[in-house]
Amino acid sequence: MVSFVQKEEVRLLVPKLLITAFEPFGGEEINPSLEAVRQIEKDRISNVSVLTAELPVDRYRAVDAALELLNVNRPDIVIMLGEAGGRYKINPESVAINVDDFRIPDNVGNQPKDEPIIEGGPAAYFSTLPIRAIAERINKANIPAAISNTAGAYLCNRLFYSVMHAIKVNELDARAGFIHLPYLHDQTVSKYWDFPSMSKETIVEAVRLAIEVSVTR
Repeated sequence: MVSFVQKEEVRLLVPKLLITAFEPFGGEEINPSLEAVRQIEKDRISNVSVLTAELPVDRYRAVDAALELLNVNRPDIVIMLGEAGGRYKINPESVAINVDDFRIPDNVGNQPKDEPIIEGGPAAYFSTLPIRAIAERINKANIPAAISNTAGAYLCNRLFYSVMHAIKVNELDARAGFIHLPYLHDQTVSKYWDFPSMSKETIVEAVRLAIEVSVTR
């Protein structure tokens, strides 16, 4: 189910930001991306009009919902968030590749193997967010962050690629990219003792900083 929230009225010269998150998947009860976006909904962010969306972990419906929001609302900036269990840093992704190769089924049972996202589409799209500045700003706040050169081949990569493709072929004036987030502490209680995680407060702050950099650069 997709949710849509507009935090403040769009005003002249105020950029419009679309930020997306995923519902829980893979047996998890929470998703750090969704928890971060829910908090962003509650907080006031100055100098930007914020639109948010909760996307289903469904190979088809997630992309359809995101592209509808993109086409209807024409945001200036799109930040897509997702969970990357096992990572210990905030990871702005540099590139999305044109392949679906799901390691586990999505929430409705889809598990494609070695299939193109867009038949005949480019091999890859690069993020157009200021990802190096984002990583540097988050690190400056003493939160671990680094650019990642692989968004995987699961639904996060599919969404990233599909949004970048839509922006390209429809000649939309929007910058976009994907950021992977580590597990929340609550998710690692039943996992290995050294499984990496971050607090909700830390993840939310990292996302806020990413928004700040994306809006001002």
